[in-house]
Amino acid sequence: MIDILDVKNKNRVSPLTVSRDELLVGGSDRIFREMLHRILTFSALIQANRDRLGRHIGLSGTQYTALISIAHMESEEIGIAQLAEHLDLSGAFVTTTVNKLVTAGLVAKTSNAQDRRRIILSVTPKAHEMLTRLTEIQVPVNDIIFRDISREQMLELARVMPQLITGAKASLALMDFQHG
Repeated sequence: MIDILDVKNKNRVSPLTVSRDELLVGGSDRIFREMLHRILTFSALIQANRDRLGRHIGLSGTQYTALISIAHMESEEIGIAQLAEHLDLSGAFVTTTVNKLVTAGLVAKTSNAQDRRRIILSVTPKAHEMLTRLTEIQVPVNDIIFRDISREQMLELARVMPQLITGAKASLALMDFQHG
C-alpha cells in the first residue's frame, strides 16, 4: 500500500480502502478496517474452536461441521448437494468428507424412495451419542464466545451474515473477472 503524505499535518495517510459513504466515518475508513480485521480474527478463532471440538471426538474441523450439519438438517432429508450448499463447499469435497464419516460409522446413506439416484444422509446412533456427549464442552464454549451478545445483536448478526457472505462471493467473482 502506498502512503499519501498529508502536507498540512505532515502525517502519512493511507489511501481509502472503501468508497461507499456508508462505510466511511468522518471521511475515514479506519473503523471499517478495524472491523474487517476483527472479523478476520473472529473467523480464525471460530475455526480454531471448530477444529478443537472436532478433535475432541476424533474428527477434523470440516468433518465435525459436516456431521453436526447433517444432524441438525436431517429432518429435511439432506443430501450431498444440500450439505455442500449449506457448508458452501464443493460437492466433490463434501462427498469425500461424508464418505470418511460413513467409514467411521457416523453417517448413513440411504436412497430416496422417490428418486433412487438421490442419496439421503443421516447420522447414526453412534454419532448422535457422540454429539450429545460433545455438548458438555460445546455449550459452555458457545456460551463463552457469545457471552457479551444480546439476543437482538445475535438476531442482527444472523440477518447480516448472509449479506456479507454474498458480498464476499461477489468480490471474488469481481477479482477473478478483473485479474483472472
